[in-house]
Amino acid sequence: MNRSKIEWCDHTLNIVTGCRHDCPYCYARTMARRFSGDVRRNLQMGKHVLVENGCYELNEPFMNENGKQIVYPFGFEPTFHKYRLNILDKHKGGKNFFVGAMADLFGDWIPDAWLTDIFDVCTQHKLNNYLFLTKNPGRYLETTLPAGPHFWYGTTITRNADLQRLEQLPRWRKHFLSIEPLLENIFFAPEDWKDIHWIIIGAETGNRKEKVAPKFDWVKTIVLNADTNGIPVFMKDSMIPVVGEKNMRRDFPPELTDKETSEKRQQKKYAECAECKKRYKRSEMVTLSARVGRYDPNSPLPTKVLCAMCRPCYVDWCTQRGIESHLSDIYGENIANEEVPDEKA
Repeated sequence: MNRSKIEWCDHTLNIVTGCRHDCPYCYARTMARRFSGDVRRNLQMGKHVLVENGCYELNEPFMNENGKQIVYPFGFEPTFHKYRLNILDKHKGGKNFFVGAMADLFGDWIPDAWLTDIFDVCTQHKLNNYLFLTKNPGRYLETTLPAGPHFWYGTTITRNADLQRLEQLPRWRKHFLSIEPLLENIFFAPEDWKDIHWIIIGAETGNRKEKVAPKFDWVKTIVLNADTNGIPVFMKDSMIPVVGEKNMRRDFPPELTDKETSEKRQQKKYAECAECKKRYKRSEMVTLSARVGRYDPNSPLPTKVLCAMCRPCYVDWCTQRGIESHLSDIYGENIANEEVPDEKA
C-alpha cells in the first residue's frame, strides 16, 4: 500500500474502482483508461464475475497473457477487487484513509453487498480514520453506516446546483465537504454550515478545454464563512495559483491528527517508569543498562537493559545513592517529562 498523493489523506483504499457519473473533469477516469489495457480483450479472458447492475468482481489480481498485472482491466466500469479486502491487515494503523478515491462507493449502481464488505473491513481496523466521499449522499440515508469518530462522511459541492446534497448528509455522523473542483461562486446559506466538521477546497486540474479557474473572491467567501462557524479549511496545492502560498490554509480537524496506535507500536514507543510506574515516551526516558559476561579486551561486552526511568525519578534515584546524574547539565533546570496517554501516538 503506497502513501497517497492526495494531500488531505495518508492512504487511499481502493477496494472498489470505477464510476458512472461521467464528470468531464474527472482525473480518475483518465487514469483508469491509461492503465486498462485492451478492455475488450480483458473481458474475453473470462477472469471476472458479472454481478448486478453490470458491475464486475475480481477474486484475484488480473494478469494479462504476459503475466503483467492490469490494475483497471475493465476501464472505469465499477469493479470490486475482492482480493484487496485484507489489505488493512498489513497496515500498522493510525492513518487517515480516503475510501474509494477511484470510485463513488455510494453510486446507485454499487451493490449493497460491496458496501457491507467494505464497512466490515474498516470496522475491524478501528485504529484508522475512514473518509467516504460521494456525489450521491442520498444513499447515505438508505444505508446502515458505521458510527463512531473514526468514520467521516462527505459530499462533493462544485457549484450552486449541488447545495441540495447538504440536506442528505447522515445525522449524528462526522461530515465534511469537498469543494473540488470549485467551478463557480457558491452562495452558501447560514444553515448550510450546520454540522459540517471540515472543508476541503481544490481547483480543477488537467488540460480540459473548458477548464474553470476559480477566482480569489470565491475562495475568500468560503473561508470567511468557515472561520465564522469554526470549521477548519484545507486547501489543496492546486489552490496556490489562486490564493498565493501565504494565504494557503492546510487545517485538519483535531480528530484526524490525534491518531491511535496499535498495541505493538505502543509497547515499542512507550515504557513504564520503574519508580513511579507511569508511562512515558521512551525517547524522553533514561535507560539503565549493565554489561554482562566475562571481560574481554578484544571485544565489547554485551549490554542488557535493566529498566527505564522518567527523568525526575532518575534524578531522585541518583541523589539517594550519591550518584551524579548529569541530567541538569544536559537539560537545564527543567527536566520534567510530559506523561503521554497510552492511546495517543
